[in-house]
Formats: sequence, C-alpha cells, structure tokens
Amino acid sequence: MQTVDNLQNFDNQNIRTEDDRTGLSIETLRRAMADNLRYIQGRFPSIASKNDLYMALAYTVRDRLLQRWLSTQQVYLNKDTRVVCYLSAEFLVGPHLGNALINLGIYDQVRKAVEESGLNLTELMEQEEEPGLGNGGLGRLAACYMDSLSSLEVPAIGYGIRYEYGIFDQEIRDGWQVEITDKWLRYGNPWEIARPEAAMEVKFGGRTESYMDAQNNYRVRWVPHTVIVGVPYDTPIPGYKVNTANTMRLWKAEAPESFDFDAFNKGDYYGAVASKVTSETVSKVLYPNDEQLQGKELRLQQQYFFVSCSLQDVIRVHLRSGRSIDTLHEKFALQMNDTHPSIAVAELMRLLLDEHQIDWDKAWSITQATLSYTNHTLLPEALERWSLGLFGSMLPRHLEIIYEINSRFMNQVRIKFPDDTERMRRMSIIDESGDRYVRMAHLASVGSHAINGVAALHTELLKETTLHDFYEMYSERFTNVTNGVTPRRWVVLNNTRLTQLITSKIGDGWITHLDQLRQLEQFVEDPGFRHEWRNIKRAIKEDLSAQILRKTGITVNPDTLFDIQVKRIHEYKRQHLNVLHIITLYNRIKQNPDIDIQSRTFIFGGKAAPGYYMAKLIIKLINSVAEVVNSDTDVRDRLKVVFMPDYNVTNSQNVYPAADLSEQISTAGLEASGTGNMKFSMNGALTIGTLDGANIEIRQEAGEENFFLFGLTADEVVNLKNSGYRPWEYYESNAELKGVIDRISSGHFSRGDYNLFKPLTDKLLQHDPFMLMADYQSYIECQARVSEAYRNAEHWTRMSIFNTARMGKFSSDRSIRDYCRDIWKVEPVKVALPDYDQTSAMLKIEK
Repeated sequence: MQTVDNLQNFDNQNIRTEDDRTGLSIETLRRAMADNLRYIQGRFPSIASKNDLYMALAYTVRDRLLQRWLSTQQVYLNKDTRVVCYLSAEFLVGPHLGNALINLGIYDQVRKAVEESGLNLTELMEQEEEPGLGNGGLGRLAACYMDSLSSLEVPAIGYGIRYEYGIFDQEIRDGWQVEITDKWLRYGNPWEIARPEAAMEVKFGGRTESYMDAQNNYRVRWVPHTVIVGVPYDTPIPGYKVNTANTMRLWKAEAPESFDFDAFNKGDYYGAVASKVTSETVSKVLYPNDEQLQGKELRLQQQYFFVSCSLQDVIRVHLRSGRSIDTLHEKFALQMNDTHPSIAVAELMRLLLDEHQIDWDKAWSITQATLSYTNHTLLPEALERWSLGLFGSMLPRHLEIIYEINSRFMNQVRIKFPDDTERMRRMSIIDESGDRYVRMAHLASVGSHAINGVAALHTELLKETTLHDFYEMYSERFTNVTNGVTPRRWVVLNNTRLTQLITSKIGDGWITHLDQLRQLEQFVEDPGFRHEWRNIKRAIKEDLSAQILRKTGITVNPDTLFDIQVKRIHEYKRQHLNVLHIITLYNRIKQNPDIDIQSRTFIFGGKAAPGYYMAKLIIKLINSVAEVVNSDTDVRDRLKVVFMPDYNVTNSQNVYPAADLSEQISTAGLEASGTGNMKFSMNGALTIGTLDGANIEIRQEAGEENFFLFGLTADEVVNLKNSGYRPWEYYESNAELKGVIDRISSGHFSRGDYNLFKPLTDKLLQHDPFMLMADYQSYIECQARVSEAYRNAEHWTRMSIFNTARMGKFSSDRSIRDYCRDIWKVEPVKVALPDYDQTSAMLKIEK
C-alpha cells in the first residue's frame, strides 16, 4: 500500500534541519506526521485507521499552533494590557483543521506533505468530528469573533462550557426530525489541552449565614448544599497569518470526589458513583429540553457553572499578576453574549463582597465597569427569567444580592421618574406577577456599563420596545454593533475557487480588509470575468448536487436556480412561507402542465428544538411536499425540494457558495441580525428578504437594485396587529393563497391524512402571529421578479458580483474593531515568534 510504504520509509529517515514541532518544510511536516502517528497514536502505518492518520495530522498542525499560543500567553503575561473575556454559552467553532491550515498560512504545504505521504487531505479533514459546542447563530457569531480577535491581535479569552454531547445529530425518518446523541468526543479531541490544576469549585443550594467581621463590617457566607468542580479545557484559536493565538477555555463539570469507597463497601454501587453522575450532568449536553422543571434547573446550573468558573479564573489570573482586586476592571473587559451569562452580574458582586471583602459601592463600581451586555433578541420568550423558587433554592446568596441591587436600582428610578409606579413595575429586576421571576435581561442591563444590539434596526427596536425604559434611564449605555462573519472560514476555506479568482484580480489584502472587495466592481462589465464567475458558481453547484445525492438520494440539476434557506427551524423565520411559494408553483403546474416556469431547486436545512412541535411539523411539511413534488410527472423536474439533514458548519461548506438565492424572510422586527444572510451575500448569492435585522444594512450596502425586497415593515407589522389582524380575510380574498392552504388541508401532501398538518393551517388561519398570510402576495410577486431576473444570466451575474463586492461592512473584523473602540477600550498587542535555536530548545527551569 502506497500510504504505508511512504510513511514507513520516511519514518526511518533521520533528517534534522529544523524543529520537528514547528518547522514548515514538506520534509519536516511529513516527519512530524510519522512521529505523531507512532508516538502519540501508538500506530504504525500498516494498521493505522483513517482516524489515526487524521489525528497524526491534527497533532502536527497543533504543534505549530502551540508555538504561537505559548508565545501569545507569554506576551500577555508581560504586557500591561486589557484582555477581552467573551462569555458565551455557545461556541460553534466548526472543524478546527481546515481553519487552522488557512490561518497559519500552511494549507498548500500541508496538502503537499499529505499527498507525498500517499494520503488525501480532504479525506483526512472529513474524519474530524464537528465540536458539539453550539446550536445556531449565537454560537457561530462567538466563533467568528474569536477568529477576528486573534486576527486583529486583540488579547482575548473565550469562556464557555465543554459539552460532552452537542445539541443532537439530526436524522430524518418518514419526514420527521429524529434526535440522535451527538457523541462528538467519542474519538477524542486533539485540539484541546486539559488543565485540571486550574480547576474551580462551584457551589449550589444550601443557605446563607450573616456575621460581623473583625472590622465590625456586615458579611455573609454561603453554606452550599452541593459543590462541583469545573475543569478547564483550553483550545488555541489562531489569527490569520499573525502570531497571535488566543484561548478558548471551556469548563467540564466533575465531582470533587468521583468514587465513594464507603458506599461501595456497603454494597451501594450506584451510591458509590452518584456524586460523579450528578456533577457531570451539568456539562453533559448542550441546551437540555427545558419544558420540564428538571430541564430548567439544569439550564440555570449550566449558566451559573460556567460563569462562576470563568469569573473565578479571571480574578485568579489578575491577582497572580500582582495586581489589586480593585483594578480588575482596568485589566479585563467581560462581554456577556446574550442573557445566558447575565448571572455574571450577581456572581461578580458575590465574589467581590464575600470572597474579597470589598464594600458594596466599590464592588458595584467594579462590576459595572467590567461587564457589558449584548442583546440578541426581541422575542419575549428568549429573554430569560427564572422563578424565584427555583433561583433561590439553587443560588440563595445571589438572590439576596439581586434583591439588594434591585432595591438600590428602584431608588434611582424613583428619583429620576417620581410617582411613576408603573414604570418601576416594568423596570424591576423582579417580576412580581404570578410566581414572581428574576428578569435576567434587566439584571444584565442594570449591571453593565454598555448595552448593544446587533443590527441597526434591532438596536433601535431595543430602544423603542424591549429595553425602552432602560434606554430612557441610561441612554448613554446603548450602542449598536452590527454582527459580522469571518471571511477566512466562510469564503477562503469554503469557497477556494472564488477566493482564487478574487485574489488573482485584486490581491489577497481583502481577506483581512474586506472592504477591499469593492475593487471587484471595476470588473463587473468585463465579459470574461463574468464568465469565470458563472463557471465557478456552476462548479460549486455541481459539488453540492453530488452532496445532496449522497445524503438524500435526490438528484438535482445544477443548471436550475438554487433557492436556499438554511437556519434554525422556527415559526418566525418562516420556512413555511417558503413552502407556500413552492406549493403555489406546484398548483400552477397542475393547472397547466405546459406552463413556462423558471426551474428551481429549493434547499432547506436546520434543526428544530426537541420540544418545539410546530417547528418539527414544519420539517415534516417540507419533506412531505418534497415527496409529492419530486415524484409528480407533471412537474418534470422543473421543481425539486430537498431537506438536508443534520445541517451544521461542516455540511454548510458547499451550501453558502452554491446558493443563487438566499431566503431571509423572517417577520420584520423579529430577527435581531442574522449572520447567514452575510455568508450568502459574501459568496455571491442574491437575497430575497424583509426589512428585518441586518437585511436592511445588506440592502443598503449591496444596492436596492441588487436585493429582492418584499413584505411588511416592522412598523406595519405592529400597526396591523394593533388594528386587529384577521388572517382569515387574506385566505378568503386571495384565490391562489386559498388554493395553497386547501391543498395542504386536503391531505394531498400527507397521504390522505387530513389532520396531519391541521395544527399548522389552523394556526395560520386563526392566529398567524408571524404574518405569513399578510406577506404571502408580496412574497409571491417578489419571487416572480427573482425568476425573471435569473433568466438574464449576464444581469444576474452582475448583481451577484455587486453583492460580494459590497459586503466589506459585514466582516467580523469590523464588528470587533467597533467593540474595541466603543465598548471594551482595548488595543491590539503584537506577538513575535522567537527563532528556533537548538541550544535554547532544551528545558531549563530558572530558580
């Protein structure tokens, strides 16, 4: 076997021209792979599995990362610089290997080294399990920001949870989503390093006791019922062609003592490991189903667990550097990514008050100066709140602190807005209605020095609606930072053909300065350039077509318009509006089989939350419509419908580059920003969308003429609801819409089952909270404009080029620069790599 011979022969060579851990020559890389296969995996080539070979390559690349990572830590330790700490419940980083190769600038060298070893780089990259550390846009944004922080050489640590199992792997059975355990760690993770010596203790439950200290100050100690241990696992996050590699530190929950010998000796075998099982549950799975009380308890435990570990770690690092706790806010800027980490306000206060004996006013000043809060949603159900009973039983000391924060805050509100009890009720951190709740978004808003939305419209709506009272109270705290995505993964890695074409025309500076893509506009009228652009898109569509065939068994035509909607399945994202359009076209074909219709391939992907029945029913509807449309001989392959199972970062590799049309059709005023819209546009897709989230800014940048706009505005949505929205009237007055709903209700897509989709159609006709019926006609007319535009290939290509050329604003590099300038007040720090010197490479401990 060539692979065996090449690796074995090379393994026997003895060439020492550069450090095997850091060298970048083809020979050194091959030798390092052989060493890692033998000495880390414990395999010789003839018995090595593909996973062994992937691991050998991963460790080879990781060594090059560690050189930069350790140099980065050393510089940060010696420099008096402020460090960003990004607190996020999710980090959807995607596979590490390809991204590391791009950012280290060694993709071509490694590919050649792998090929000369008789292996295929693509096949090895496919061996990597995608880390199950996130679900959707929130986690992917955090990962993009970590990439940009390193690429911009900004000192940073990302803090989160090392989930043993991801949200779930998705299978489709009989059209329904089925959740399968995501065992992403089954073969190990070569990119992380465990740091058990830096473990932190986290308390839960119990009671509090007050006492007077030696200086006669009132103090409180927390006597917990349970203590678990958080063990950090560190992963280096490399910047693009710089020496900076920041740290993503994720916490795993463990028991202080994992085995009870006394219980075991008494025959209580389960009791012997009960503490281990209970403790490890905290970091076991991403986002447990929280419909039941146990699920709610676990989510609160998870949030407090990683926040407490992270804040203790920050303070430990700060004090170890010889600084005073009083200057914590000068050294660290802590960003709360949505409401999940908002318990940080109370936890930082607890640590300062109870563990470090600081008085209230100073502790509060430090807390506010250290923390800032990003809000990601306008949906009330997504603004977390916890019942006082649950919160108090799990975090009794924190509830006391929150009561005190709220009492002082209410006094401030009373002074600024006297005699306005209704405002005080609305703004209180404690919701006094029903069972009474802690409002976490309110806690985050009160305890932060900065509050930001993630798109211009979203921030304005925050000021006008969700956090309006807080804006009137603290207007100076509010700012906007429009989301962005990293072009390194979403263009350079995922779309190598387009990357090569762009770079051949304008150089590679655009990869770190995305606004340079504007230079492409000079080639829009070049027929040769447009031809190359179209050929690249066609080739990528062929790749995606092959992937669809492998995964679903459905054959699609790459010459059709690829109409793609991939995102979390939710009613407000309106995947079912897309389906209504498909059925509209299908009905037209059934009425006139010879109708002239633009051929389209409709591609969906995304996961529904396990407890969200209506979202699961939408997935079933998509697959049921696909089953009928794809097999109907009248359609003659002019329409194809595909649902791609288990959509994730890995499976997205061909999706964004292959899209002709990007569906961004959420109800106006409900999508905070969106980032998928940016990824599609960067790769030359045209958008059909509402004036929602970042769609507005994408349309402004790309040009109104290069964006397909439809639907109600956010103001019109509110006005229509307030005036008495009656979706049934749209159904009665629009014959084509009526025909679509009736086709679903007839059982045509459910094998004669009239009741299967009744919950969906009933909700649309009776309530329709996300305004599909009101937007239907505008959407259908807009889709007709899409079809007409696509028929003119030259015109469509021009619009595609303009979309890519004008996406510079939506780089996560720009977002991070905004945060650094407006919120964190952090400056970049250069990292230099020492030259390899064999004499200084030996271990020497300074006494």
